[in-house]
Amino acid sequence: MFKINDNYQKLPGSYLFSTVAKKVNAYQTANPDKKIIRLGIGDVTQPLAPAIIEALHSAVDEMGVAETFKGYAPDLGYEFLRSAIAKGDYASRGTDIAADEIFVSDGAKCDCANIQELFSLDSKIAVCDPVYPVYVDSNAMAGRTGTYNFDTEKWSNVIYMPCTVENDFVPELPKETPDLIYLCYPNNPSGSTLTRDQLQVWVDYANKVGAVILFDAAYEAYISEADVPHTIYECEGARTCAIEMRSFSKNAGFTGVRLGFTVIPKDLKCGDVSLHSMWARRHGTKYNGAPYIIQKAGAAVYTPEGKAQLAQQVAYYMNNAKVIKEGLKDAGYTFTGGVNAPYIWLKTPNNMTSWEFFDYLLERANVVGTPGSGFGPSGEGYFRLTAFGTYENTVEAIERIKKL
Repeated sequence: MFKINDNYQKLPGSYLFSTVAKKVNAYQTANPDKKIIRLGIGDVTQPLAPAIIEALHSAVDEMGVAETFKGYAPDLGYEFLRSAIAKGDYASRGTDIAADEIFVSDGAKCDCANIQELFSLDSKIAVCDPVYPVYVDSNAMAGRTGTYNFDTEKWSNVIYMPCTVENDFVPELPKETPDLIYLCYPNNPSGSTLTRDQLQVWVDYANKVGAVILFDAAYEAYISEADVPHTIYECEGARTCAIEMRSFSKNAGFTGVRLGFTVIPKDLKCGDVSLHSMWARRHGTKYNGAPYIIQKAGAAVYTPEGKAQLAQQVAYYMNNAKVIKEGLKDAGYTFTGGVNAPYIWLKTPNNMTSWEFFDYLLERANVVGTPGSGFGPSGEGYFRLTAFGTYENTVEAIERIKKL
């Protein structure tokens, strides 16, 4: 008789965003006349840029002609896209990443969940707290996190690195030595960042203890401060200790199109074993690449027209972030973020739990956000608002909150 993976049974409840969706749907069903404004899930609202639409149409036309038809994409992704990424995201910032060190996929979330497959099941993971749930959840499914304590909301085999107002949301080096270190910067959910010097400390530490940094840079396009690195490879020694995941979802609006990539330098090895070769083998076995049409659209991101158009979209969302911050300030809330990331991380008022504040906003203002506790134990008492809504809805949502 078949058996299930018992590790899935250890996961507490449902996925954070599934719970949010269920609560919102139930409220909307009971109150069909209410206009709900969603500033919760990090989905984009602006249409794809003209340069990307043009590339999509062109690629579709190619697929209708025998001479230019394309089937399966190469395992690593098409060379034209990998070369554009290597030049546009890495060479332009003075970093040495070659095109064949880039693995194109159908999204950074998939890669963030799947990358743990490269490592031993007894590997010890360290995560910032709070942070995007997929890192811990995927390791829990693999059986790497131990048991879950519902009282502390922690896993027994996970090293939690608190990021709180007391340490300016910058994690300290863990006292217990990890094997895998998950860093997400700009951070989701808090919007916090590390300076280049602060990130260099982590690279030096990882090389010293023999750990691998799994660096999620999905929001790098929103960085506005000069001393905040756009890639971990701006730090010396990162090629021997770091894997970086990137997404086209937030910088180019590909949440409904799906495209991302992971960088694994050839210098990153465990003894004589190359992690680059391991991931290449995994890519060949479990194809999760994007089709030709989507990769052509991705290449348009790096054209002069694409860069200019997408810079306008990033500015649009960051203007929303400004609206949210100014409104929350006027309403007397304490918050951080919204400078180098499209997220605002606010302290819940009147000692409300994050889910109590979720219900309060939904019922009193018909505004949806994301409870901070869903991002880890240190997220309790906090709440995330996203700037990815439309400008009009963002303004209306903040006006409703200010009236509470």
